[in-house]
Amino acid sequence: MAKQALIVVDIQNDYFPQGKWPLVGADAAADNAVKLLQAFREAGHPVVHIRHEFTSSDAPFFTPGSDGAKLHPKVLNRSDEPVVLKHFVNSFRETELQSILDQQGIESLVVVGSMSHMCIDGITRAAADLGYNVTVIHDACASRDLEFNGQVVPAAQVHAAFMSALGFAYASVVSTAEFLAAQPSA
Repeated sequence: MAKQALIVVDIQNDYFPQGKWPLVGADAAADNAVKLLQAFREAGHPVVHIRHEFTSSDAPFFTPGSDGAKLHPKVLNRSDEPVVLKHFVNSFRETELQSILDQQGIESLVVVGSMSHMCIDGITRAAADLGYNVTVIHDACASRDLEFNGQVVPAAQVHAAFMSALGFAYASVVSTAEFLAAQPSA
């Protein structure tokens, strides 16, 4: 079996109901991410957390040094789990993520987090292009309503469209329950 790591992307305070940029289903997605965190920790598999901060203090959310930019309490990292700070949609861009993964011989990534249509899409496509086998846990990711050309696209449709696209060519896209059921027993 290929050595795998769980990548927890941008599960940060601003994406929750009291934050500056709330997502639809953020709590439910985080709860599923917690199940995966527990499984990876129990199996001794690596976990890497990604945390986004914009570089400007007038950013709409994830402003540098703010409470909103901190990891959400549900998914706080342990001392042996690195937190990669990023400033772009693609978690590999100008970060140490690939180096961390390569040092541990990681071949497969399991991706959870936010936002489905931005940073989950970005990391999944980049990881596949870099040669990693990628699994996205669709019910451990969250999105929000978008607007295009005067039309509101509901978050559920945004999420479904991006999961469908990622599943077509970049990743295996499965539920938390499906992924956990397929894991070897300890």
